[in-house]
This record gives sequence, C-alpha cells and structure tokens, in this order.
Amino acid sequence: MKVQLFIPCFVDQLYPQTGFNMVKVLEKASCDVQYNTNQTCCGQPAFNAGFLNEARSVATKFLKDFDTSDYIVAPSASCVGFVRNYYPQLFDNSTSHNLVKDIGKKIYEFSEFLTEVLHIENYGATLNGKATYHDSCAALRECKIKAGPRKLLSHVKGLELIEMDDNETCCGFGGTFAVKFEPISIAMASQKITHAQATGAQYIISTDLSCLMHIDGVIKNKNLPLQTMHLADVLASGWEL
Repeated sequence: MKVQLFIPCFVDQLYPQTGFNMVKVLEKASCDVQYNTNQTCCGQPAFNAGFLNEARSVATKFLKDFDTSDYIVAPSASCVGFVRNYYPQLFDNSTSHNLVKDIGKKIYEFSEFLTEVLHIENYGATLNGKATYHDSCAALRECKIKAGPRKLLSHVKGLELIEMDDNETCCGFGGTFAVKFEPISIAMASQKITHAQATGAQYIISTDLSCLMHIDGVIKNKNLPLQTMHLADVLASGWEL
C-alpha cells in the first residue's frame, strides 16, 4: 500500500522525530511510504487569519503536490480536518472542485489511518508508566476521532491509560487564539494540566503536536513532572531491534 506523508510546517521545523517515527510505524505495517519534498503548508494559518486568497494559493499547491497519491497521512488532525472540511469552501464553484472532493477522501490523520484503513491496532510498542489522553478539538470535532487512539494505546505494553476529567475540553491553543488571547489560552492549558496531574499520569498523549506544544510550554514554565508525547512517538517506543 502506497502512502504519501504530509508533514505540517510546525512538525517539520520543531518535531521532525515524530515524522520519522510515523515512517517507522507505517513501514512496520508494510506500507510503501513516500515523501514529496516539494510540499509546504496546507494553508490553514492564512485561512484562519482571514486571508482567503492567500490560503487558496497555498492550497492550490497542496492539491498539485498530492494529486497522484493513493493515501495521504498526516500527524495532525488539525491539518487533515482543514483539508477535508474547508477546501470545499475555498474551491467552491471552481475547476478544482472534483480534485478537492477526491483529496478529501484520501487524506487521513495518522491514528485514523492505522485503525480505519490498515485495521491494525497492535504495533508492538512498549512504554512503561501512566498516561492520559488529550482529545484535540480538530480530531474530535472535525475528524470524529475518539476511540481509535485509545485502542492503539491499549495495546502498548506497560502503559496504563487513565482518563482525565473534561478530556474533551479545549487546551487553549487554537492557533492564533493563543497569541491574541494569551491569558485565557494559558489558563485553559493550566486547567488541562491540572486534570492530567489528578490522574497521576506521567505522560499526556495526543494526535496533535500543536496542542502538545502549547501544553508543554505551560508545563515547562511551571516546572512540572509531566511529559507530552505524540501518538506516533508512543507507537514507535520500545521496539526490539
């Protein structure tokens, strides 16, 4: 099965190891993993800031970069949700309508691809400790992802998954929201961290590094004994060579 990776801007620049771990997991599942080095952004930052023409320009490049892919897999429900749900709006009544419709059917968030396409839940990972899972708004509300990541984590040897209170509540990142409304954003992340700590967890795991980046910043600022991990990094942990 051929899989084309889409690596979001912030993952490429700040968390490249998560991309490499995605490759490890997908190749273990016998996928033929490919990466188009011409890829850039999906256009979401410009769209969210209200620059629709600029967003459409970037999205047009995305469509060209991935038009021959069988499957597109990304470590970000935020980007996947944007392509699926907002590209039709950007390209409404345009010649790209059918291409957008096709791309929307081929793009998957990482955990979603593992459980819904590959139908494999156990990747032989080991991570000793307690963890709690954060549902990102994009995964939960735009991609309808809830049970899949938890099924994957339930097969990680040595990992005890404990649900935190209000696990469906936003962490406060929200892209430019965290910049425009910094005090509110930090307060929301602090509340999320308080709920996570109450479980006794050592790790906060999620599908979205944007959320984890925000949460981790508050954790480090408060010097708390918590570690954030993307699901791909967890599933690539503890493999025997």
